[in-house]
Amino acid sequence: MWRRVAILFLFTGAVASAVIIDRIAIVIGTSIIKDSDIERDVRATELLNNQPLDLSLAKRKESANRLIDQVFIRREIEMGDYPVATEEEADSELNKLIRQRFKTEAAYDAACRRYGLPPIEMRTQFQWQLTVLRFIDQRFKPGVLVTDDEIEKYYHEHAAELRREYPGQSLDDLRDKIRDILTAQGVDKQFFAWLDYQRKNNKIEYLEASLQ
Repeated sequence: MWRRVAILFLFTGAVASAVIIDRIAIVIGTSIIKDSDIERDVRATELLNNQPLDLSLAKRKESANRLIDQVFIRREIEMGDYPVATEEEADSELNKLIRQRFKTEAAYDAACRRYGLPPIEMRTQFQWQLTVLRFIDQRFKPGVLVTDDEIEKYYHEHAAELRREYPGQSLDDLRDKIRDILTAQGVDKQFFAWLDYQRKNNKIEYLEASLQ
C-alpha cells in the first residue's frame, strides 16, 4: 500500500481573501498529478462522452489512470519533438462536435456550465487529444506491417459481418479497408505495450492511496 501524504498548494483566487487548496495526488518522477487535474479530466470526459457528471471515486480512479498515461505520452512528445496540434485545429474539431451534438453555441456553453468547465478548457482538451492521436500514429504506425495473408484471414473470419456491412463487395474490394482495420489494431497493440512498459519502468507514487 502506497503511503498517503497530504501535500498542499495554496493559490489566491480572484477575491483576495479566497484560498483554493489543491493537493498533489500522484507523483511520477518529476511530474505530478493534482486533485484539480483529476476533477477537470473527469468533467471533460463526461461532457465529451455525453454522460451524466459523476465525480465518484471510481471515476476519479479511471481519470488518474488516464492522466498517468498522459504523463508518459507528454514526455515522449517533448523528447521526440513530435508536432503539437494548433489552437485553430482544435477549434475546427470542437466546432464539429458543437454542430453535431449541441447544434448551437448557446447549447454548448450551457453544457459547459453544467459540467463546470470553461469553454477554453475544452479547446485545450481537444488540442491535446489531436496531439496525442498524431503522436500515436507517427510513433507506432511505421512499425506495423500487414501481410496479404493476414488480410485474407481477417476476411474469411469476418465474412458474415463484412457481407452485412458491405453487401456485394469482394475480398479485393475490401482489401484496403481491412488493411486499415488491421493496421489500427497493430498500432493499438504497440501503443498499449509501450504504456505497460512505461508503467513497469517508472516509479508511480500515489499520495492519495484511494486512487491506486
